[in-house]
Amino acid sequence: MVVEAPGGCGKTFQGSDYAKDIAAAIKPGRLLILTHTHAACSIFDKKTKGIGSNIEIRTIDSLIAQIASAYHRGLALPADASVWARQAGDDGYGLLGVKVAALLKRYPSIAAALAQRYPLIVCDEHQDCSGEQHAVIAAIQAGGARLRVFADPMQKIFKDKSFVGGCLPCDWNVLKEEADTFEELDVPHRWKNTDPDLGKWILGAREALKAGGKVDLVNRPTSVVVIRVDNIAKKYGDVLLSTAHRKPIDAFIGATNSLLVVAHHTRTASALRALFYRQIPLWEGHTRKGLEKLIGVLKEPQTTTVLAAAVVTFMDEVAVGFSPSAFGDQFQAEVAGGCTTKRKADTKPAKIQALAKLIVDEPDFRGVAKVLRTIGDLRASDSVFNDIKIDHSKEFWEAARLAEYSTAEEGFNALTHKRTYSRPSPPPKAISTIHKAKGLECDCVVLMACDDKQFPDTPEARCLLYVGLSRAMNRLMIVVPNSNPSPLLQL
Repeated sequence: MVVEAPGGCGKTFQGSDYAKDIAAAIKPGRLLILTHTHAACSIFDKKTKGIGSNIEIRTIDSLIAQIASAYHRGLALPADASVWARQAGDDGYGLLGVKVAALLKRYPSIAAALAQRYPLIVCDEHQDCSGEQHAVIAAIQAGGARLRVFADPMQKIFKDKSFVGGCLPCDWNVLKEEADTFEELDVPHRWKNTDPDLGKWILGAREALKAGGKVDLVNRPTSVVVIRVDNIAKKYGDVLLSTAHRKPIDAFIGATNSLLVVAHHTRTASALRALFYRQIPLWEGHTRKGLEKLIGVLKEPQTTTVLAAAVVTFMDEVAVGFSPSAFGDQFQAEVAGGCTTKRKADTKPAKIQALAKLIVDEPDFRGVAKVLRTIGDLRASDSVFNDIKIDHSKEFWEAARLAEYSTAEEGFNALTHKRTYSRPSPPPKAISTIHKAKGLECDCVVLMACDDKQFPDTPEARCLLYVGLSRAMNRLMIVVPNSNPSPLLQL
């Protein structure tokens, strides 16, 4: 069964309600709910509390990794295939999908065994499936499992990647035609108890974007506030507003305890963190790009100079204030010189040298982790380090914990495993990219930087804009520049 479900129209409600009805009747085997993000896993987990052990909720990537781990020898992979995927970089899980899709195609008996284990599968946000992910699910369906597929083509915001030996992308129209049953959801459940007019307007915006039109900001409900203000920052990537222009935005943010500030790009989200005086945290989600890069360096023996450079690079990824001029250059110079230069006690150079000595004395991942932990502690106790502001705090402190493990890879794998199964949720107020906010909903949403660079007239930008708009349950603020507004907005 294929269900087209616009954001807010009860996809999660229908999926979880169906799971509650059907899970107890599945014997033997389990109901499997497949999502694309750990945030979505958390939502389904909350919605299906009390069902018992007859339901399994996981990401499609984790299912693929599980299959690959079970048949790792035949695939020439390590016993834990997810470790291999992470080490392979950004395309690791995609490459793993290629291997597993080919395995199930060659050996249908494996897919049949999976179908016995999971006789019924609920697929969430199927429009985000890669060709390989869809091929894996289709193989299990061919092996005897039944599928209930939920998707919204207007929320397809992740780009398809092609791999050598890979599969063709899933064609939504073909999938609808092949389904035994096709349904469309059109009741805006998300806004039923908050603001029905907002729900109708957002669904209207979806239809306009889908048809190649513009979002009507002229005829809008009172719950949608439009602010026209230009970014006056001189440095590329920064965001700065005049005091007068930011007042209504600050008032909007201050009037709620449930808020998402969303933007297209990661760099814009980080700049918004600074704009709001770092009082609103970034929603870091599940991925740890900076930490992954750091582990790539730390997993092999390195010289002290390479380790020092890795610290500076990581700090640039997760924080501000540890710049080359402020700390980085001297820190690396001290490590390179073996910390032999005499420094006057209790001065900044002496304190930087003390940091560098942690790596000189312990030139491995433990020394790096101790440097990071010391920086974290000194920020609160030493005025010399007060200007260091950590934006990705969870990622920073995970890196600082690596010293607790036998190897850097062991630490990273353990921390990733813990993060996966703890299923963290964003704080009550958070700044996020649209990609990381996907699947979330919040009382109030501020959609920032709606200019022609962030939201040009492209299919991808149309989907991104719709996903950003549809996160709001009660109130929505759209911040649009005067000079270069997005061509997707009717002003």
